[in-house]
Amino acid sequence: MKIEHHYDVRVAWTGNRGTGTSDYRAYGRDHVVSAEGKHPLEGSSDRTFHGDADRWNPEELLLAALSQCHMLSYLHVAARNGVVVVGYTDDATGTMVQTRDGGGHFTEATLRPRVTVADRGQVELAHSLHAEAARECFIAASVNFPVRHEPETVAVP
Repeated sequence: MKIEHHYDVRVAWTGNRGTGTSDYRAYGRDHVVSAEGKHPLEGSSDRTFHGDADRWNPEELLLAALSQCHMLSYLHVAARNGVVVVGYTDDATGTMVQTRDGGGHFTEATLRPRVTVADRGQVELAHSLHAEAARECFIAASVNFPVRHEPETVAVP
């Protein structure tokens, strides 16, 4: 059985400084990402590409989506296996390379989840569940570059 899920977002450019795209440096990269019933995200391009460093850029959002997806998959797998997670953080990194033709692509992402579990006796099991969570992550399964995992698992002191 094939189950489909559909998502709708709106992206609206807000960077017209009065002359549109009359020149590469004449326009702002600011935009707003929105979806019905949700708070808007203020976006821009990376500072390197003349964007606003105070706004989210697409590269950060891609990395955040990978990190969120792994976390949500992991929490699901942990609950399914009776592991009580009481804390979770991730310091994710990604690498993008530019190509000579002006394009570019991500070459890798590394997730570094730090999981805290309630029971010291479940640290090893909890640690092993990252592989299952990685297989279940929809976003990681949708990208064409490796998503590595360097998890750390500890118990509540």
